[in-house]
Amino acid sequence: MPASPQSRIHLLPIGPDDWQLWRKARLQALAEAPYAFSSKLADWRGEGDRQWRWRSRLAEVPFNLVSYLDHEAAGMVSVTAPEETTVELISMWVAPFARGQGVGNALVTAVIGWGKEQAAARISLAVVQSNSRAIALYRRHGFVDGGSLDSDDPSIPPERRMIRDLNE
Repeated sequence: MPASPQSRIHLLPIGPDDWQLWRKARLQALAEAPYAFSSKLADWRGEGDRQWRWRSRLAEVPFNLVSYLDHEAAGMVSVTAPEETTVELISMWVAPFARGQGVGNALVTAVIGWGKEQAAARISLAVVQSNSRAIALYRRHGFVDGGSLDSDDPSIPPERRMIRDLNE
């Protein structure tokens, strides 16, 4: 009998001491899907590629996960600390080989669980309008459209805000 997708997926909460795991996933994400992030690969290379910076990023953001599919790094996600009653899902990425395998579902489910543990009333996120697969993933998890996000930077693709109420 084949393994269920859930038994093939492992989520690893990480912190500052795990900076090398985060660095590897983040650099892969920025290289593979530069359109999906406000940061650029160049921002985290060269002078920006410093251990203290990676550690600081993981210390400042309270919830960070790296996912594995069949023991291979397959994705990542982070969530900001509650501001007012909202947490923000940031830095979500699933590796191309893992897309459609349940990794995104596992990451979003973990984010929702963490948000509830923090007594947040809602989760928000920004997603590139043209990323229909990501939008469909978020909708399956109860996120609704919160409107377009304006940017003065023409190099940033148009984004939408999505919101999920946690008091359901």
